[in-house]
Amino acid sequence: MDAHHEQLDVEILDGVGELIGRIIGLGENIAQRLCVPSFFIKALHTLERPMAMKDLGKRMHCDPSFVTVVADMLEKRGLARREAHPGDRRVKNLVLTSDGLELKRRIETELAARMPWSRMLTEDERQQLLTLIRKMLKAEKPPEEETGAPAAADSPASQVTFPASPATPASPVTADTAPPAPAGEVDDILSAAHAG
Repeated sequence: MDAHHEQLDVEILDGVGELIGRIIGLGENIAQRLCVPSFFIKALHTLERPMAMKDLGKRMHCDPSFVTVVADMLEKRGLARREAHPGDRRVKNLVLTSDGLELKRRIETELAARMPWSRMLTEDERQQLLTLIRKMLKAEKPPEEETGAPAAADSPASQVTFPASPATPASPVTADTAPPAPAGEVDDILSAAHAG
């Protein structure tokens, strides 16, 4: 690999890392203003339909115990409810309530309006960006990811630190430790970054 190619990879990784950090920061600011935990944003965005808890965990990339905490907190605030799966009553689906759907819509609309691509890119550029993102998501995993082997210590990928995901809280959160949503706020809150 030539020096130009390596430098390009490093600059792309730096740019992607900074962009992810800014997106996470925007989400955290919105969550703080609405007095909800930041991981609610990912949970609400993911719940576009009734979903089994196991499937929600896979899509949020978190373990089942954390999904249970999220579900408990959403239920406690009246944003979601558990329902038996129509095909298997042993499976519980998490379903957004009307308050949950409204919060989802509000957050997603607000996030979409604040995203860098919404403010800086033309419609054609946004379409190109979406095409490139989908192309990258279809790429096969690199061999070290398949085998679990660590990346080479001197590779550019090993030198980049990405910010923590808002779906994984820094400290344990329970339904009792999360800040309460202010009265009236929950009725007009939620929509995230898939609009565009």
